[in-house]
Amino acid sequence: MPSRRPRSRLTGPATRALARSAGISDRGLRHPAVARLSRDTYLPRALTGDREARLAAVLLTAPPGAVLSHLTAADLWGVQVPLRDRADVRTHLIVPGGSSAGSRRDRQVHRTPLTEDETTRVSRLPVTTPARTWRDLAGVLPPEALLAVTDQLLDGRCSRADLAHQLARRPTGRGCGRARDVLPVGDPRAESPMESVLRWLVHAAGLPAPVLQYVVRDASGTALGRADLAWPERRVLVEFDGDVHRERDVFVNDLRRQNRLVAAGWTVLRFTSADVLGRADEVVAEIRRALR
Repeated sequence: MPSRRPRSRLTGPATRALARSAGISDRGLRHPAVARLSRDTYLPRALTGDREARLAAVLLTAPPGAVLSHLTAADLWGVQVPLRDRADVRTHLIVPGGSSAGSRRDRQVHRTPLTEDETTRVSRLPVTTPARTWRDLAGVLPPEALLAVTDQLLDGRCSRADLAHQLARRPTGRGCGRARDVLPVGDPRAESPMESVLRWLVHAAGLPAPVLQYVVRDASGTALGRADLAWPERRVLVEFDGDVHRERDVFVNDLRRQNRLVAAGWTVLRFTSADVLGRADEVVAEIRRALR
């Protein structure tokens, strides 16, 4: 009977040099329980689904001073970025300008000036601050996605003044115009990234700015329902229906609420991600007609 292979001795992220210093040979790094993330970056296979462990592994082979940034920083700050390529799971890093480090299959390297006060730590990992993350994302995201990021950051992660100050520090370069356009539209009351995308369509079309999370009441003051976007003076409500609205109980409650609102004289328009992403012009046209 063949002898059972010993367990891997690798317990966390490591380079080949770190593994050797722990007594793990190159053969040990080829153990089935060890995952090779990229050149000279190893991780116990059981930890490959652990975000912080994967990021720590990437940083082991990044140059000194490297900081997690862009989409990776957004993830660490708990910000959902719509319209991104979910198949691209590379770690984004800002590295010192004099570094020769390049992008690999597991990382996207950025070279841009970064000051100490634009960095902090999350789960002991170096990361750009929320405001700096926003400024970096302004250079790579379309405005509707940047608005979704802006709304979420304004909801307790930083202030509008923080973002304005960051833009004033870096008023030129990629994305500066986009950041200036989006910042005034940001609103912490937005409740989902796709709702923010829908709101940008309204803004970009030159339609009047809506009231967010508007509560409709009858003559006695009883709440009939709440809408994502509202134009009270036109008695028009717009709702973005995410996946949760497909659940039976939610769907039934939505219909009952809509009936109450329509009976009270409101126009109710409801859109899904398929509408917002697949027929944006028609969505805008429908809202425009309702507002006439």
